[in-house]
Amino acid sequence: MVILFALFVVQFSLAFGCLSFSPEQKQGLASSGWTSSSSKTRARAQRLWSCCGFHSVEDSCSKSCCLHSPDCQCPPCEPFIVESISHGLSITGWVGLLFSLTEFLGVWLTVRYRNQKDPRKDPSAFL
Repeated sequence: MVILFALFVVQFSLAFGCLSFSPEQKQGLASSGWTSSSSKTRARAQRLWSCCGFHSVEDSCSKSCCLHSPDCQCPPCEPFIVESISHGLSITGWVGLLFSLTEFLGVWLTVRYRNQKDPRKDPSAFL
């Protein structure tokens, strides 16, 4: 019982943690992820969203990041990455909240109805 309650508290805290990220924190998370990622990962992101660079279009516009724009007028990748992080945190938070509240309801129902008498048994018997 204590383990289930501890699990509920951890799930509930993580769900609210995911839902409480501010836009500045999401942008900082995206920026630190971009700077710490490899050039191969950056190239994949640029191909995925058809963008170049993070904050602004880099000076050396490569063919790999501007596939759909021959004149290299691609937008920066920052808004796409921040939006993806925001969407992922939102879904994770709401799903975690749903499961933690469902778990809380299950524990409450278990405690509430655990020691009730079985109506099919002898009425004079204890439990």
